[in-house]
Amino acid sequence: MLSFLLTFFLLIPLCFLGEGWWLIQSSLFILSFFFVFSFPFFLGWGNLSYIFGCDCISYGLILLSFWICVLMIMASESILRSFYFSGLFLSFIILLVIFLFCTFGSVNLFSFYLFFESSLIPTVLIILGWGYQPERIQAGIYLLFYTLLASLPMLVGIFYIFNSFCSVNFFLLSDAFIYNGFLYFCMIFAFLVSMPMFLVHLWLPSAHVEAPVSGSMILAGVLLKLGGYGLLRVFPVLVKFISFGFIWVSVSLIGGVLVSLICMRQTDLKSLIAYSSVAHMGIVIGGIMTMSYWGFCGSFTLMIAHGLCSSGLFCLANISYERMGSRSLLISRGLLNLMPSMSFWWFMLSACNMAAPPSLNLLGEFSLLNSLVSWSWVSMLSLMLLSFFSAVYTLYLFSYSQHGFYYSGIYSCSLGYSREFLLLFLHWFPLNLFIVKGDIVMFWL
Repeated sequence: MLSFLLTFFLLIPLCFLGEGWWLIQSSLFILSFFFVFSFPFFLGWGNLSYIFGCDCISYGLILLSFWICVLMIMASESILRSFYFSGLFLSFIILLVIFLFCTFGSVNLFSFYLFFESSLIPTVLIILGWGYQPERIQAGIYLLFYTLLASLPMLVGIFYIFNSFCSVNFFLLSDAFIYNGFLYFCMIFAFLVSMPMFLVHLWLPSAHVEAPVSGSMILAGVLLKLGGYGLLRVFPVLVKFISFGFIWVSVSLIGGVLVSLICMRQTDLKSLIAYSSVAHMGIVIGGIMTMSYWGFCGSFTLMIAHGLCSSGLFCLANISYERMGSRSLLISRGLLNLMPSMSFWWFMLSACNMAAPPSLNLLGEFSLLNSLVSWSWVSMLSLMLLSFFSAVYTLYLFSYSQHGFYYSGIYSCSLGYSREFLLLFLHWFPLNLFIVKGDIVMFWL
């Protein structure tokens, strides 16, 4: 673990070289490839050092972080072409990779909390520095205040656990018999805001709309997964409060249906994809709070799948924005006439977003449906509506953007660059490849 960390630190000076962009991109691809071979083929911890380690859950999310950060660089070539502080941008991405690697690789709660909060700093700087409209300052403040205010009680909770049990290691948490309801709320509220849960989700659409494509990719791809990962890690502590689960499951499922209805009222491409993330994360929260093995595995699987799928959709939204100069569905319509070859990728990623086979989303949603229906058959009604509206707003996104008369101000045809096709393929291929080896993400090793 420390060898990868040291390599990332050594990449920071290379960001400011003349040809540093391609060098960093290639280096991150090679490091991702090397990390694949350190997979722990067992359910315990491996690659352990003093504060870092890796098990199946950590491994999947660290690899996702590496992959999304490489694709962020590939998607942001316009920053390099316009000479818009590309060296500084690369250094922020490397810092973000380091913080995410340390977050997912931490073996105790305090270092996890420390890096969990640190990962917000490069993200906010990317949104403020390379965002589009002046409203990005407000979006950055929203993001900081929501996450930091919710995280402060968690810090107090970590101190309380250490004071009571003299340890905050993840693999010793199962021995921590905590019967304090207030502590339970302190420990999980930060993660619910980070995911985000319905009612505390307002920071997400504004951050996505104002962020550059790289900011949207890392927000949807990895930072939303920090909350889910934290809930999976404090799972042993939550088991004692299984009776509170109905609160979070109810809010998440009903909120998911309401957010799905909000999705069908959106005219901004990015805003629509951002709200769909809230609906998907609602099912993940519901699955975790059932405290079942199916829910545990399904939530992890859907987090990986959603990270790749949502990031790919934000790339597509940015590709059309670069051509049309607008993200509005009233202008960015009829793209089948303007970019016929890109419509194939719109279709493939939209199909994955509505959990069509053979995507990993199907496996995750299938597992979560099992866990929630077995928890309570009443949840079946919300799940039916959620699945139906998920297909509806995805079809709305695809049909309105690809079909119809194109904007009269556009008189050209753009087939897309080979870089963009490769970028979308690298999102789609892992998303459909893992279904062949589903036992890895479902922990049936």
